[in-house]
Amino acid sequence: MLLKDARILVIDDDADVLTAMRLLLKSRVREVVVEKKPDHLPSLLKTNKFDVIILDMNFNGLVNTGNEGLYWLRKIREADEKVDVILITAYGDIDLAIRSLKEGASDFLVKPWKNEKILQSLQGLLEKRKSRKAPARSLKIEGERIVGESDIIKDVFLKLQKVAPTDANILILGENGTGKDLIARALHENSLRKDKPFVKVDLGALTPSLFESELFGYKKGAFTDAREDRKGRFETASGGTLFLDEIGNISLQQQARLLTVLQNRYITPLGSNEMVPVDIRLICATNLELPALADENRFRKDLVYRINTVEITVPPLRDRGKDIKLLAGHFVQLYAEKYMKEPFTLDKSFMQKLKDYSFPGNVRELQYALERAVIMAEGDTLRAEDLVFSPIEKYQEPAEPRNLNLETIEKNTILKVVEKNNGNISKSARELGITRAALYRRLHKYDL
Repeated sequence: MLLKDARILVIDDDADVLTAMRLLLKSRVREVVVEKKPDHLPSLLKTNKFDVIILDMNFNGLVNTGNEGLYWLRKIREADEKVDVILITAYGDIDLAIRSLKEGASDFLVKPWKNEKILQSLQGLLEKRKSRKAPARSLKIEGERIVGESDIIKDVFLKLQKVAPTDANILILGENGTGKDLIARALHENSLRKDKPFVKVDLGALTPSLFESELFGYKKGAFTDAREDRKGRFETASGGTLFLDEIGNISLQQQARLLTVLQNRYITPLGSNEMVPVDIRLICATNLELPALADENRFRKDLVYRINTVEITVPPLRDRGKDIKLLAGHFVQLYAEKYMKEPFTLDKSFMQKLKDYSFPGNVRELQYALERAVIMAEGDTLRAEDLVFSPIEKYQEPAEPRNLNLETIEKNTILKVVEKNNGNISKSARELGITRAALYRRLHKYDL
C-alpha cells in the first residue's frame, strides 16, 4: 500500500502538534483527520476507516489513569483490531511505550520527532499491512533463514519486527530445538545495534567458578591462572547485544549478581575495584515456561521482570502445521547444494512420514534427519525409507518424579492444571475430573 493511498487519523490535545502533522501529511496521503479530544475516538471509528492512527500518550486528565495512551489504545483495538497505531511519547515515557507494544501498538515516536522518521514509520507500516495479505515465508538473518508461513510463526515474525528496533530486554521462550538462538540473532540484526557486537553466552555450560570471570572479566593476578587482563562478555558486548542462553539454569546467587549488574549498568572485573560501565541490549532465552520462572524457590521474580520487558514464545514444530513441508524443501535444497548433489524430488511417502511424526526435537531434529537423508540417498528422489528419526528423541523415557508422596503429586498436578487454565476453576475442575467444590477444598487444603 502506498502512502498516497492512506487515510491517517492524528489525536493530540496540542493544537500545534495537530497543525504540524496536518501540514506534513496533507500533500502526501489520501486523507488526514486531526482530533483534539480522544473521547471522540469511538464515533470517529464508527463512521470512518483509517489505515493508521497516530495517538498521543498523555492528555489533560481526560482519563485519570496516568497512562492515557494505553487506555485509548485498548479502545481502538476493541473497535478495530487491524488498524495500525503509532504512539507519540516523551523520553520519560519510553518504558510505557514499550509496554504499549505488548498491547498491540505498531510503533512509537519520541518527542521531538523528525519528519523523516514519521514518514518512514508510516511507509513501513503500510508496506507490512500490504504484506500481511501474502504469506510470510521467511525472515532473513546472516547466513541463515527462519522459514515459515503458518499463522503462529507469522505472529512471531510480526512481534520480532515490532520490538527489534527498540532497546527493550527480550526473553525468548521455547522448547529445545525450536530456534531460539536464530530469533536472538534476528533481533540483533534488525536493531539499531546491528553493526555492533553480538555476543552469545551459554550459561548452562558455565560452572559456578567460571560464571563471574566469563561474564565480568578479570585482572592479571586475580586468581592462579589469571596471567593477563581479560574482558568479560558484558564488556565485549558493550554497544551491541548480549544474548544469555539457558538463563533458567543459573543459581539464585548468580541471579542476584546478574540483577545487580543489570540494575546499575556497570561491572567490576575480578581482582579490581574499578567499575566499568556497560551499554548492552539484553536478550535471554530458556526452555522453561514462565510459571517455572515465577517460582521464587528457583528464580528471582525481580530478575524475571528485569529481563522480560517483552517475551517471544517460539512455537514447537508440531504446532506449525504446513511449515513442516516448507522447512523440508528448504533444508533438502540447502543440503543438496552443500553436498553437491542434484536437486531432489520429495516422494508422497516421504512427506506423509514427515506429516505423521511429532518431532519432539523440533526444527533441530528435522534439520538433522533431512541432512542424513540427503547424504544417504541413492537417487534423486527421497522416499519414506530415506527418512530416519533420532532414537535419542523418540525413545527418551520421561524422568520419574523425585517426590512420590501422593499429596505432593496431587498438589503439583492441581497447581499445573490451574496455571495452564489461567486460574479458571471450572475448566480446571473438568480437566481434573472433579467438581468445582472438590477443587476449592483441595486449593484450601494445600493453601494454593
